[in-house]
Amino acid sequence: MTEFRIDETGARIEVEIADNAWKRLKGLMFRDRLDSGRGLFLAPCNSIHMMFMRFAIDAVYVDKDYRIKKIVRGLRPWIGLSMCLGAFGVLEIPSGDADKFNLKVGQKFLLTA
Repeated sequence: MTEFRIDETGARIEVEIADNAWKRLKGLMFRDRLDSGRGLFLAPCNSIHMMFMRFAIDAVYVDKDYRIKKIVRGLRPWIGLSMCLGAFGVLEIPSGDADKFNLKVGQKFLLTA
């Protein structure tokens, strides 16, 4: 498990890394939930779908320096689609966590093991 941290806010999110084709394809599909403060990071990835999802998420797109490029809040199960051209990866977190952790475009995640 890796931790993503935002220096300015002190936000800490425990992150599972989806770093191969199978993990990225599976994503969060078929899971019942994702606890607040936890997430799944898909890389490389610049678009996601919500097919076979059971809960809403916030999608936080980052560049190769892990700087936030775009935040999509409240993507709904089954019907949500999202993309961010030029993104390196996307952090999927429970719906509402982007606001809870005060995430903003331009902030940079620091990674810790």
